[in-house]
Amino acid sequence: MSVLAYLLIRIDLLLYIAAFFVIILYWINGSQKGKGNMPPGPKPLPLIGNLNLVDLKKPYESLMKLSEKYGEIFTLHFGPKKMVVIAGYRAVKDALVNQADDFGERADVPLFTLMSKEKGLVFTNGENWKAIRRFTLSTLRDFGMGKKTIETRIQDELIPLIENFKSHNGKPFDNDSILNCAVSNVICSIIFGERFEYHDSTFQKLVHTMSENEKLSGAAKLVVSISFIFIWESSKVENYFDDENLVYCVLDLFGAGTETTSTTLRWGILLMMKYPEIQKKVQEEIQKHIKQGQLPAVEDRKNMPYTEAVIHEIQRFANIVPLNLSHTTPRDVHFRGYCIPKGTEVIPFLTSVLHDKTQWETPHKFNPNHFLDASGKFVKQDAFMPFSAGRRACVGESLAKMELFLFFTGLLQTFTFCPPPGVSKEDLDLKADVGFLLFPLPHLVCAKLNNQS
Repeated sequence: MSVLAYLLIRIDLLLYIAAFFVIILYWINGSQKGKGNMPPGPKPLPLIGNLNLVDLKKPYESLMKLSEKYGEIFTLHFGPKKMVVIAGYRAVKDALVNQADDFGERADVPLFTLMSKEKGLVFTNGENWKAIRRFTLSTLRDFGMGKKTIETRIQDELIPLIENFKSHNGKPFDNDSILNCAVSNVICSIIFGERFEYHDSTFQKLVHTMSENEKLSGAAKLVVSISFIFIWESSKVENYFDDENLVYCVLDLFGAGTETTSTTLRWGILLMMKYPEIQKKVQEEIQKHIKQGQLPAVEDRKNMPYTEAVIHEIQRFANIVPLNLSHTTPRDVHFRGYCIPKGTEVIPFLTSVLHDKTQWETPHKFNPNHFLDASGKFVKQDAFMPFSAGRRACVGESLAKMELFLFFTGLLQTFTFCPPPGVSKEDLDLKADVGFLLFPLPHLVCAKLNNQS
């Protein structure tokens, strides 16, 4: 049988071949479309785009290398989809702050859209997002955000957290779950109207399954505080305040108010074990400014520049949300001499800001001096953007800062953290675990009570 006769019989094979060439032509045309307007970037391969250049386990490391080659703005192809990466402090600030309206929309990421059903606070856009954000900020202020009442809630939670750490009697333990519970209890006391015991099985399930929307939304409906529901009901004159939006708004607040702060605290304790000389300096400052038997207070921050610098450096170094959440362009956007088409997914690359060589003396090392001047006073740094910036900056930033200071200071006031027996500080690994958030690798902690005089 001739090859031609065989091909005529195998019509399905012909269709596959034809489809392959159509895809190739489409890809070539798509790659050339807008050339000269879109930012530069690596040449994409058919079908996979630039996925061959990206370590999917640690994409932020790959993007850092690409930014060194292609500069502060470049185009990257994830399969057939074009994305624009904005790198470095100056470019990210320009995009998120100076051109906030051009980069203020949240990208349509299918997984997140499926999870959120275009409801809630984090993954919505337009008037729905504006209405829910206004409501959230206003209600959180009414509930005491940034005020003494929230400070008291955190201090109240610090007491059982310390008792839990004490219960291990200096022996090695994993602090992951307990820190999650403690931080969760703060947001629970705000949104749900009550805190929960750490051993409460329902609470533990709530914490462990907060990313499973369907399971969690059912629980959230049962425990949302009466005050929160009354306020929500009074807002129903607007079209966006339905029950489903309420649930997803609570989910967003609960999720965002738990994992990021507890993860930062875990990094903080790990880094104190790694650098005991820094831990000692923090404890000396605590002893100097906080009386024995007295819980730390927010007003202590202004007298404790070194502790404040260490907490900021923990956030910078840990870099727990490396890629940020994707944004999108609501229209054709002109930026840095390029034209980014409407609907393009944009990554305001936070790693490149927090590790920007032009902004930080030792960007890849843990160095609290990044936030101290020559006289030891705390100094703010513009490139400190762990909460992102602009319209989509974290709504809970003030709460997170308060939690980090009170929890971190309270724990170091009571304990000295060190590695388990047989593990040296040199053995402690500061590499991050794989995930959307950068978690510390699994490790055990020893919390030894400080000497009481």
